[in-house]
Amino acid sequence: MVTPSGLVLLTDRRLASGSLPWVVARAVRGGVAWVVLRERDLPYAERRALAVTLRDLLPPGRLIVAGPDPLGADAVHLAEADPLPAAGVALIGRSQHDVPALSIEDYVMLSPVFPTSTKPGYGPALGAAGAAALAGDVPWLALGGVDSPGRAAECAVAGARGIAVLGAIMRSPDPEATARVLASAFGAARTSRAHDSVADVRLLASGTARPSGTARPAGVARPAMPPSMRSRGPAGSAGPR
Repeated sequence: MVTPSGLVLLTDRRLASGSLPWVVARAVRGGVAWVVLRERDLPYAERRALAVTLRDLLPPGRLIVAGPDPLGADAVHLAEADPLPAAGVALIGRSQHDVPALSIEDYVMLSPVFPTSTKPGYGPALGAAGAAALAGDVPWLALGGVDSPGRAAECAVAGARGIAVLGAIMRSPDPEATARVLASAFGAARTSRAHDSVADVRLLASGTARPSGTARPAGVARPAMPPSMRSRGPAGSAGPR
């Protein structure tokens, strides 16, 4: 199963600097690898037609539909309270703001990782290290405030499979350029993290210990769960958000 990775775009036609297909097409040229179609308030026929239009702008299988109805395809992304889709859906993700409580889902989208202008006051922000600690071994995407190369790289170093971006690209007068900057920063940091991990494995295999006092390369070890996160209850609990 291929799970979303790299730069993932969430749609919001109300924030878009142009028509939704226009923004998506240019963002894809800039490096967006997956698109999550939201727009859940649209009438069914209109939303399904929009899904067909956006699928034509992406490689096969790269459009994910928010909600349990895949609108004629086989990839969905669920809100915390959404039921699982009917059988036959190949890719299922779920949004969470706490420790993932999943069943058959393939990945989780954790938010807010950073403070976000799209939802001001929404939080508290998890931070990239905090999100990684919550996710554990579940493939995860970082959502919320990933609007700069530094934040994109920080998520990659923490172990995110991808970054999910909404406002930074939807509002941009140049979605292609904005997508390129974020995708490049995330990709470079993720590649560096992978190379560091391989180097550590080779050191262990050769029996060579890392010299005392030297730092482990950034992103190799998953950060310990911050004390503030240890009190979080299961998803949906009344614990801190």
